[in-house]
Amino acid sequence: MSLYGKILLALDLSAECDQLIDKARDIASANSAELYLLHVIEPLSFAYGGDVPMDLTTIQEQLDDHAHSRLQKYSERLDYPVAQQLVITGHTETEIHRLAQEKEIDLIIVGSHGRHGLALLLGSTANSVLHGANCDVLAVRVKDAEKE
Repeated sequence: MSLYGKILLALDLSAECDQLIDKARDIASANSAELYLLHVIEPLSFAYGGDVPMDLTTIQEQLDDHAHSRLQKYSERLDYPVAQQLVITGHTETEIHRLAQEKEIDLIIVGSHGRHGLALLLGSTANSVLHGANCDVLAVRVKDAEKE
């Protein structure tokens, strides 16, 4: 029996996501796990407090299409069977927790930038996922692509 039967890899689609691919594949392969890929799009109305004087539907659909395309490329790069690729609109941490519970995920893998100072005080997605998850969470330290 494997330690992790279902793994959720949550990607923000940044250049640093490449650093998560190998680790996710290795863990999934070692556990013969089902692997799920997820990207959460925060609604544009969140950024503007819901007070936007125009229809953002077309822009939101373009973001969704772009995310599906990028997630497909990451799936191909994984070279490991992906049970499902999901693009969900909502609050990132909430949607990761909801999906992990719905799919009975055993391990969530997220990237962590290891922020310091003000960014650390404000919290991070990885930290929020860790503290609200009902399963193990692996926060993989990623290096900023611009600094490499």
